[in-house]
Amino acid sequence: MQAQQLPMARGWAWLREGLQLWRRNPALITFATFGYLLSIVVISLVPLLGQLVASLLMPALSVGVLNACRATDAGRKVGPDVLFSGFKTNLPALIAIGGLYLAATLVVLLLVSLVDDGSLAVVMRGDEIEPQIGGDSALGFTLMVGLLLSTPVMMAYWFAPALAGWWKVPAPKAMFFSFYACLRNWRPFLAYAIGLAIFGAILPGILIGVLGLLSPTLGSLASLPIPLIILPVIFASFYTTTRDVFGLPDGQPPRTPEAAADERDGG
Repeated sequence: MQAQQLPMARGWAWLREGLQLWRRNPALITFATFGYLLSIVVISLVPLLGQLVASLLMPALSVGVLNACRATDAGRKVGPDVLFSGFKTNLPALIAIGGLYLAATLVVLLLVSLVDDGSLAVVMRGDEIEPQIGGDSALGFTLMVGLLLSTPVMMAYWFAPALAGWWKVPAPKAMFFSFYACLRNWRPFLAYAIGLAIFGAILPGILIGVLGLLSPTLGSLASLPIPLIILPVIFASFYTTTRDVFGLPDGQPPRTPEAAADERDGG
């Protein structure tokens, strides 16, 4: 297991390859994606301990989605129970990753609250900011601080569930290697983030806006199926990033850019 350093162009390819993977088995990957999201939401609704339990189980459920993508990539048929396959391997480490991620997130929220003038709290509650308060608030600065602080946390978590679930790596080591792999590949991840913004927000917004101008009903109808495609493709791209950087645990090494080019050319 070694994190390969990839060129920036690979970041653009992760989403494209996620789309190609989803097209091979849209039913399974869509089920796994929304099964994961629904499970997190339902568990979070449990009074008192729901949100804590959801955070602890999130990595194990993530491995289930990755396993669905891995089965699709290998051409294997699996059932709906693949969503919970992450609970069968190295579960203590996966729960520990969830706990560490939750603790780090709480620390970030605490630090952000120290620079927040109250406007971010209003936004998170879903309340409307009055124009005068909005003009005088430091919301932009607060969001920037939150982004800077949360990015290292996300880097430490990104590959950690796969490393713990597939390679049986202990939680602290998995999060360290995940952070190192993201740092080593900051260029492709920058391209990937730009691609996510375009694919996940800008293009759907333009499409829905144009259809809404033609017909408000058509715009509303178009906003319903779009997430059914975008979210599974994004989740599939989480798998393609892992496959590209670390390879797969069955002995298949990380794919080099040359090998990826050969695949595209049919070689």
